[in-house]
Amino acid sequence: MEAYDILQAVESNAQVRVLATVIHVEGHAYRKQGAVMLLMADESSLGSISPGCLEADLSAYLPAVWESQKPQMVEYDMRPADDFGWGETIGCGGLIRILLEPVSGELLVNLLVVKASLDRGEAVQLLRTFTDGYSNITYTLCDTNDDVSTDRHSVYASLFTPKPRVIVFGANPDAIPLAQMAVSVGFRVVVADWREAYCNVERFPETETVVAFPEQLVEQLKLNAQDYVIVMSHQFEKDAAFVRGAMESSLRYLGIMGSRDRTEKMLEGLERPDWLHYPVGLDIGSEGPVENAVSIVAELIRIKRGVRTTGEWGSSAAMGRDIQSCRPW
Repeated sequence: MEAYDILQAVESNAQVRVLATVIHVEGHAYRKQGAVMLLMADESSLGSISPGCLEADLSAYLPAVWESQKPQMVEYDMRPADDFGWGETIGCGGLIRILLEPVSGELLVNLLVVKASLDRGEAVQLLRTFTDGYSNITYTLCDTNDDVSTDRHSVYASLFTPKPRVIVFGANPDAIPLAQMAVSVGFRVVVADWREAYCNVERFPETETVVAFPEQLVEQLKLNAQDYVIVMSHQFEKDAAFVRGAMESSLRYLGIMGSRDRTEKMLEGLERPDWLHYPVGLDIGSEGPVENAVSIVAELIRIKRGVRTTGEWGSSAAMGRDIQSCRPW
């Protein structure tokens, strides 16, 4: 669950009551520090911090946290060797501290401001300063360029960044499972094509669609260094025109579908930046649109998470970006 989805629910769902945030992890845990979920008044939840075994226990705290309007810290220690309950169930042997906060007052206002910032494409940090243990929290928003010291135990920083954008050039049938899968794992997806009959919300629900010829698309999309671009119209001239325009920008990822020989011909005379990947996707021996979508989305996730691999064009230099001193949401 992406931070943006959590914020969207805070903005639109009156059932939201408590925000649960993993603020400390020792040893192995299912989710890392910074993972979040929402607990609702109707006992439902959004997001996760475990495979499902902690959520039910956490929901029991909801009434007290909401009624008191005070944050509360909950700790689960699965480190003891004789713990055959929590540790075995979760599949980990670590310690997890989870901050429970009522989504009201100062926190609610700040979360809505964060949501508005992300809608404008701006990253922002939310600082929590603790007093009286964890029962009182002061919230501060600051720019990501601000020098924030988070090495004190009384300060916890959450970094919010805009939802990463995946642009799929080519609205052919094999783009449908790719778009669906990219949406489901938390990307903002834009499908672009020059054919209106192919490129529409009926065929690509939950995405944005842009209809224009390649030369105009590059200008309309306003490509930037955080964008992931996949070229797969299967028409050489159209693909080549879009690739040449896209490579005038610095991107996070550019993947080109097709054989290596086809792509090499397309790239003649062009530099090969480290964010260029071809053939697109991880080599898992995929066949057909759905398996190809799995391969491509897996590569997008790998780059998004900063996992280093070797063996294909651009992989070694494209990994490991977005290292932050703050704890990201």
